Amino acid sequence: MFERLRPHLKKTPFERMSASTLRLKLIKVGAVIIRNTRRIRVLMSDSSPYKDELSALVRRLVPT
Repeated sequence: MFERLRPHLKKTPFERMSASTLRLKLIKVGAVIIRNTRRIRVLMSDSSPYKDELSALVRRLVPT
């Protein structure tokens, strides 16, 4: 999964991280997930250290 994610990590702070570090920084995130029929919302704490970078990465991955 992380190797498929690598091209989307260019020019981000996650570009040179190992797979285990990516797992800690990206997947193990404390958040509230709200799902309804049209969208999925992820609510993260304002004090989350990678909040802006993670939301930018998700915007890259979501098809338009």
